[in-house]
Amino acid sequence: MGEEEQMIKISVRNLVEFILREGDIDNRRASSFDKDAMLLGGKIHRKIQRQMGSDYRAEVSLKLKVPCDDFFIQIEGRADGIQENDMGVMIDEIKSILKSLDHMEEPVGVHLAQAKCYAYIYAKEHGLSQIAVQMTYCQMETEEIKRFRQEFTFGELEQWFQHLIEEYKKWARYQMEWKRIRNQSIKSTEFPFDYRNGQKELVTSVYRTILRKKKLFIQAPTGVGKTMATIFPAVKAVGESIGDKIFYLTAKTITRTVAEQAFLTLKAQKMRMKVITLTAKDKMCFCEERLCNPEDCPFAKGHYDRINDAVYNLIMNRDDIGRETLEEQARNYQVCPFELGLDVSLWVDAVICDYNYVFDPNAHLKRFFGEGSKEDYLFLIDEAHNLVERGREIYSATLYKEDLLAAKKAVKIRSPNLAKRLEECNKQFLALKRECETYQVLENVSHIVLKLMNIVTEIEKFLEECEDGELRQQILELFFSIRMFLYIYDRLDDNYVIYSELEPAGRFKVKLFCVNPAANLEEYLGYGRGTIFFSATLLPIVYYKKLLSTNPEDYAVYAESAFPTENRCLLLGNDVSTKYTLRGPEMYQKYARYLLNIVCQRRGNYLVFFPSYRFLEDVREAFEVLANDLDSEDEIETVVQSSYMNEEAREIFLETFEEERKNSLLGFCVLGGVFSEGIDLVEDKLIGAMIVGTGLPQVCNDREILKNYFDAKGMPGFDYAYLYPGMNKVQQAAGRVIRTEEDKGIILLLDERFRQNQYQCVFPREWKQVEQVNLKNILRKLDEFWNADRYL
Repeated sequence: MGEEEQMIKISVRNLVEFILREGDIDNRRASSFDKDAMLLGGKIHRKIQRQMGSDYRAEVSLKLKVPCDDFFIQIEGRADGIQENDMGVMIDEIKSILKSLDHMEEPVGVHLAQAKCYAYIYAKEHGLSQIAVQMTYCQMETEEIKRFRQEFTFGELEQWFQHLIEEYKKWARYQMEWKRIRNQSIKSTEFPFDYRNGQKELVTSVYRTILRKKKLFIQAPTGVGKTMATIFPAVKAVGESIGDKIFYLTAKTITRTVAEQAFLTLKAQKMRMKVITLTAKDKMCFCEERLCNPEDCPFAKGHYDRINDAVYNLIMNRDDIGRETLEEQARNYQVCPFELGLDVSLWVDAVICDYNYVFDPNAHLKRFFGEGSKEDYLFLIDEAHNLVERGREIYSATLYKEDLLAAKKAVKIRSPNLAKRLEECNKQFLALKRECETYQVLENVSHIVLKLMNIVTEIEKFLEECEDGELRQQILELFFSIRMFLYIYDRLDDNYVIYSELEPAGRFKVKLFCVNPAANLEEYLGYGRGTIFFSATLLPIVYYKKLLSTNPEDYAVYAESAFPTENRCLLLGNDVSTKYTLRGPEMYQKYARYLLNIVCQRRGNYLVFFPSYRFLEDVREAFEVLANDLDSEDEIETVVQSSYMNEEAREIFLETFEEERKNSLLGFCVLGGVFSEGIDLVEDKLIGAMIVGTGLPQVCNDREILKNYFDAKGMPGFDYAYLYPGMNKVQQAAGRVIRTEEDKGIILLLDERFRQNQYQCVFPREWKQVEQVNLKNILRKLDEFWNADRYL
């Protein structure tokens, strides 16, 4: 093996934060907010550096190779500043914080440790016998600075550093030994199935994309086997040291299960790979209320004293790590199960998780995407069509006037200073509200941001002293909203629109709206070597390439369907419409007759998808009237999606389709809802899907802003804001039918607008054979499909 393969790399910051952590998890402490200040303090940081004079070098990269048995540990990072003058050499470490500097008497331990590492590396490299370390703390609102300076001999630093490295060696040794075992096992791993039509080409495309450090967009119809076709080449790349770690990202729990199964299938060939599935914090928490402090949670108390032992034991003994495993280990070691999962993810080969763990600045795995963490990660992004709206949601921020006013009233007596700051900002919101009838695009909100910075400082002081749990929670939620607003404000560019809106319910907000999330997503995808976006509904690909990537040269592949075309009957009802002007009892009855014809022609399980719950109920009422006239032997069982279904209710709904029955079953669902995507009802568990309407989102201010934004850019604004998102929902719902090569079923598009060219241009290739029908001839068309043998 080459030297590169015999090297373990770790950043200075990750090293000290990992080895030197101790004590409790406590989200009440002000220090927990200082990490957020570091995200927001980039501009102040650079300002301080510019003020330090000509003998001061900013952002100096440093690294050191430390021999460890038969491999090296490379510690690397970037010192904020190095100053060399007649007084000697000084390493400067700058930290932006939210809390007051008045009571700060010494630097934070891990901050000083970081600076000492840089000092040791620089002193060793330049043969210095003595070197100074300066910790520079800057209060973000006032820009007040407090410095702590210490002198160290090289001998002192060397002794301290050697102890730090000794603590880390067992972890580095584990990585080297496990990598050898894993890579050896992957060499003999082969694709576990016979390749389907086009699947081998897909595998090759994924591998080639990773090899060339590119991005690939895959439009792959259901049944192509895209999960294995992406995981297998990624595993091979890791085994050849082309990639460091696989992130399998998805928005749906069910697709995480499919990914887990794919890894297990490969492991049946004796492949060794450590895989973890991360579960949301709310689901993992052992306590009834998620209060992360040592007083309310016994697992938070002393967590950091025990967590490294819990992690090491787990990675040495388990390869497949899911929720149950993490919970068991957390109870054994008395640590937080959620935090345990995040820490274990550092030491595994593949992480299966939600998009948020990579892209959301509030939830992402800072261990992977923080300072000095750049690696050759491989990103496999399943159901990638969901990432557009999720990205917009993640990188937008909203503040409500009413929340500021409520907080002001709540703290008026306890904290007059905070109440004063809140009132100042509330007045600015009030002035904007008076200028706004419905919504108003704003050029700038810098005046509001200045006031928000003042509020943050006062909230930080308030939270340190407040013992009223309910009030503290109210102010803490406002703090998080303001923090996010400030963070997003610092990122504003041409991909954003700022606007104010008076909502129908009377609440007034200011929103930093990310209309195109591509640049923000790229910040995190830049940590990877290769990114694969894949979905059964990634059309038109040019739309998704524009909103998910900043590189127009990215690769794209259209995988052909592996299913026999004769197994699918695709019909378009041309005598019904969901247009508002045509809605009424007569139209609802027409839709009901279509549904009745479908489910009565052939007994089986069907789903029908509607544009709204209101439309669903109107058609369902008409359907029940018609169904009442059926003979008992033709009775139709119905199940209905409700607007507030918990996980148990959703499972019961789906289990209905697994049951044996003599009569037909019809499920009434909402387009774009939980049952229109990510569910697998194979063979005769589902033989038909009817889609009512084109799926266009309702007209609202957000959608109109999107439309106007893309129009102004010379792109089709209506398509980007309405048509493409709507047609994606239609295709997802249609994809519930025909999940395997043996499946046979009907897809019925019920809206005359589907005949228009602008909609048919977005149809997948497999839909070229769509046939138009009406209530007069649909029974004949259905008979021709279900009884095709008679027409030969």
